[in-house]
Amino acid sequence: MFHTIKLCLKLLSCSKSVPMATQVSDNLEEVERSISEAAPCHYVLKIQSFSLLAKNGIEKYESGEFQAGGYKWKLVLYPNGNRSRNVKEYLSLYLVFADVGSLYRQGLEVHAVFRFFLLDQSKDEYLVVHDAKENNRRFHRLKHQWGFDQLIPIRTFNDVSNGYILDDTCVFGAEVFVTKETRPGRAECLSVVKDAISCKHVWRIENFSKLDSEYLESNAFFSGDQKWKIQLYPKGRRHGSGTHISLYLALEDSSTLTDGAKMFAEFTLRIQDQLQSRHIAGKVNHWFSESSQESGWAKFVSLAYFHHTGTGCLVKDVCVVEAEVIVHAVASTL
Repeated sequence: MFHTIKLCLKLLSCSKSVPMATQVSDNLEEVERSISEAAPCHYVLKIQSFSLLAKNGIEKYESGEFQAGGYKWKLVLYPNGNRSRNVKEYLSLYLVFADVGSLYRQGLEVHAVFRFFLLDQSKDEYLVVHDAKENNRRFHRLKHQWGFDQLIPIRTFNDVSNGYILDDTCVFGAEVFVTKETRPGRAECLSVVKDAISCKHVWRIENFSKLDSEYLESNAFFSGDQKWKIQLYPKGRRHGSGTHISLYLALEDSSTLTDGAKMFAEFTLRIQDQLQSRHIAGKVNHWFSESSQESGWAKFVSLAYFHHTGTGCLVKDVCVVEAEVIVHAVASTL
């Protein structure tokens, strides 16, 4: 025989008034408990066969979404306590801002006061649990969940004389009142890389004299969790056009950098001397970003020197280009 757990969720319309609550217990971790006859005006969660949650391995239950103050929320219940916070012998209950993406995309901060309800079914009244000072709680990109690790002792909850659970059924509720909304100014985080690792990439270009494209790109390679590529213009670019080979290091896909993000890289580009190892090299530092995706030299080496047979730059119509990249810092928006 299989046991089933039925969870009934119901949206309620707000009551017109809430009577003054009476405090029934002392504060616990700045928690105040009071009694109210009014039902919670934003959400009710009814759980049947409550004891089967633990037996069926359901350590956490997330409710459906509900609206309050123009935003979507949900409840998260730990019937045997939030083990990740070492909670034992208590029920844990939390309010979660459901649309976390908007907190990131818009830099949104929502300030709210909330209360949790637990129905005493024998008296038809609610135990109300809330912050003793009813402080505004700030929901933002780094904190989108607030609540109580120790909502109520499990022993108290399971005591039938208290009326919280009858016929293995209980009813929770929530009210959420948004008091303020803010969209803070831009924020930035600069992370400097400790013991940055150098990444080397070798690019072998064959049949160089037969190239007819304006420029070539190497295969992508990784350094600092970012993809890079080498760009070579065989007949030059910009003020090096017609006289020099132009050589650049570029981001392979700048869209991977979020708005305002940038990375500081030290890099060396070389055209190898395949005869005597007298390589032609350029070294520079650069902040790469969406608006500055490449850095290098329009006049890296003159065409006359490059094509001279004694320089070793072009041997058997093969050119070997090398890039060495070290990412030292990353700046990103918060």
